[in-house]
Amino acid sequence: MSLRTAQAPKQPRDENFPVASLVLSPEHREAVLAFYAFARMADDIADAPTLKAAEKLQRLDALEQALIAGDPAVPQAARLHAADKRHKAGLVQARDLLRAFRQDVVKARYNEWSELIEYCRFSANPVGRFLLALHRERIAAQGPADALCTALQILNHLQDCGRDHEELGRIYIPLRWMMGAGSEKAFFAPAQAALRRSVFDAMLDRVDTLIDQAQSLPERLQNRRLRAQSIATIALARRLSERLRRGDPLLERVQVSRADAGLAFLRGLGGTLRRPAGSDQRITAAMVRRSGSSFRLGMRSLPHERRRAMHAVYAFCRAADDIADGAAPPSEKRAFLSEWRRELDRLHRAPETPIGRELARASTLFKLPVEEYHVLLDGMEMDSADRVRITNDYELSLYGRRVAGSVGALSIRIFGVPSAHDFALDLGRTLQLVNILRDVDEDAACERVYVPLSRLAQLGLQDAPAATLVADPRFARVCEGLAEDARAGFAAADAALMHFDRAALKPAILMMENYRRVLARLQARGWGVRQGKLRLSTSDRLHLLTRAMRPA
Repeated sequence: MSLRTAQAPKQPRDENFPVASLVLSPEHREAVLAFYAFARMADDIADAPTLKAAEKLQRLDALEQALIAGDPAVPQAARLHAADKRHKAGLVQARDLLRAFRQDVVKARYNEWSELIEYCRFSANPVGRFLLALHRERIAAQGPADALCTALQILNHLQDCGRDHEELGRIYIPLRWMMGAGSEKAFFAPAQAALRRSVFDAMLDRVDTLIDQAQSLPERLQNRRLRAQSIATIALARRLSERLRRGDPLLERVQVSRADAGLAFLRGLGGTLRRPAGSDQRITAAMVRRSGSSFRLGMRSLPHERRRAMHAVYAFCRAADDIADGAAPPSEKRAFLSEWRRELDRLHRAPETPIGRELARASTLFKLPVEEYHVLLDGMEMDSADRVRITNDYELSLYGRRVAGSVGALSIRIFGVPSAHDFALDLGRTLQLVNILRDVDEDAACERVYVPLSRLAQLGLQDAPAATLVADPRFARVCEGLAEDARAGFAAADAALMHFDRAALKPAILMMENYRRVLARLQARGWGVRQGKLRLSTSDRLHLLTRAMRPA
């Protein structure tokens, strides 16, 4: 039985990411090309449009037997069999790939993210494990290598989602995520770009997390050439993720450019000269930098170690918030938050993520209470529901304690003033009130209303769709009441500061002044007429910058 298909074979140069690049040694390149040729042949069988499922499975089984036997009648199998005998790498990983190709034959849909990740465990991760085994690398490199391979696979799924759907009848985007666009048909409709965008971005958030986990790979590799290729591949993965955030792969071909590849290659060459280090710290700092958050001014005023710890806490908050605000179904959001709880449980042993490792370092240095991280996740779980309503003032206070008080309790210890714990909790609640008032319309668009229903009921306003509630004139009157609570909170904070070291609390003071100005601008604008999210003016920011530069 012939194992060939009628398709024109794809070549290594046709791939997005380096396959057996010239950076690798000639001996290793030959083995990699043998692995690629075998995988390519198996992929062509699984994708062959003229073959029925039973025939595909039969051919894949025959290909596996040829690999095990080193059958010269199948050159691709014989070549990889020989490479495995020489390097003790290739056969096990290729058989794992065959498991994924068989799955492609019989499975065309994935309901949840975890199903997709399990598929990638066999369709992508064996490639990285083959390279590690080929180069005799240590087991410590396996985790970040798996993360990189999974990220690359999902990026390819997103890039090719239109072709996979039309030509192969396969969809690798989790079905439950697509239902946010109404249906499978609606998701792939050209006019539904906005609904698709939210799903793509939520998936890319998960992909970027995987790329962050992969960032430690180069510093764990011994072989300089493999290190160079890993650096280039990570750079290209980040670039493709950026391009997919800006383009719609159903409407256009989204891919990395020759210039992207060239720059990635140059970065990789730098890795042959010295082993990179400190990737975890760079990742958390970059998350702060990208956020544009008003927290940055306060962080800049801190000494290096305290600033690094604050970056870790902020990056954790950002990651959790992105989960809660993303387009994944609530059950998936809870699953992702549970992953963070497991990472928190590993802080005293061996955390697996860059943020986790930085949190572990900060927690040891500044005796940060791990339970506060869990409290924050409790708040993110409240935000992860399809529909959010706050019943009364007690629930509002509880919500503020979770999403803002937790951050204050951690921050105050990093600042070196643990005695200001109660001050931090009260200020966190006040800042959260300002957030709620500022983001009324943005939250309503997500069917979230944080103004307590009990306060609305006092004015005869009953629960309704969020857009209806926030448009009612009575809603504005309740907002004024919350604003009064926030003003009282700022006054109480001013009084409490008289008993603490203002210099040590300078970052908190800068945050407080930033939010106080936001509240003043909101009040000046009025609560009945809202015209988008309020942002501070240039003069406001200049005032805060000047204040940040002078002693407290």
